[in-house]
Amino acid sequence: MSIALEHVNYVYSPGTAYEKQALKDVSLEIPQGQFVGIIGHTGSGKSTLIQHLNGLIRATSGKILYEGQNIYEEGYDMRKLRSQVGLVFQYPEYQLFEVDVITDVCFGPKNQGLSPEECEKRAREALELVGFPEKYYRQSPFELSGGQKRRVAIAGILAMRPKVLVLDEPTAGLDPKGRDEILDQIDYLHRQTGMTVILVSHSMEDIAEYVDRIIVMNRGEKMYDGVPREVFSHYKELEKVGLAAPQVTYVMHELKERGFPVSPDVTTIEEAADEIMRSFHD
Repeated sequence: MSIALEHVNYVYSPGTAYEKQALKDVSLEIPQGQFVGIIGHTGSGKSTLIQHLNGLIRATSGKILYEGQNIYEEGYDMRKLRSQVGLVFQYPEYQLFEVDVITDVCFGPKNQGLSPEECEKRAREALELVGFPEKYYRQSPFELSGGQKRRVAIAGILAMRPKVLVLDEPTAGLDPKGRDEILDQIDYLHRQTGMTVILVSHSMEDIAEYVDRIIVMNRGEKMYDGVPREVFSHYKELEKVGLAAPQVTYVMHELKERGFPVSPDVTTIEEAADEIMRSFHD
């Protein structure tokens, strides 16, 4: 089971003075269960790309296949696709609107035609998965902190039991503590459920230690696609397009250049510490 893009192009406002090509010949495949980071600057095409994954935007040309089926085929069930590929927008808390947290999280399952009992069961499971405290279930979502609202919004998507969870800048606007908590929670979700997670960010630092694979978008094109250490080995090219590799990459390259026998291909602080210790013991 996977999502695949084949030669996808997308043009905004074609034939007008505002015409802009947002995606240029993008081909990629994301297998079921992978944790993928999509990185790029504002205007790189990353948000446009993910809105194609559940059919919110239709490609100008090219194909999108979900579980081997072209989503643009006549009669394709887009509603079913959207319940299986859950998209959490940037600042999702602006989409909260019900009287209390549990009712808000029930909204998606209710729309899927499930009984009130099943909706509540799913809502409770989803809130537990995102680490949301039960004592706030009957509280208005508007009285919660930014990080708590973000968890409720993610739970609202999870309650529909998607196979793929797509998150657009899930840490936007949060303080460092809130950011770490949300990322740790997403990592926990991935490990607990085995679902595919696609995380969009403009920060390499945020996602380096979590993802299996990084896709770098630049000016609508796929610039790099590989495991983190492979992508970060191009740190000088990434800098040229305004993307910094994690701080640890620079530290390890600097040590290597100064003659220390270390491998610069590490992506986390823990790996760097192990590598430095190993170099002293060799």
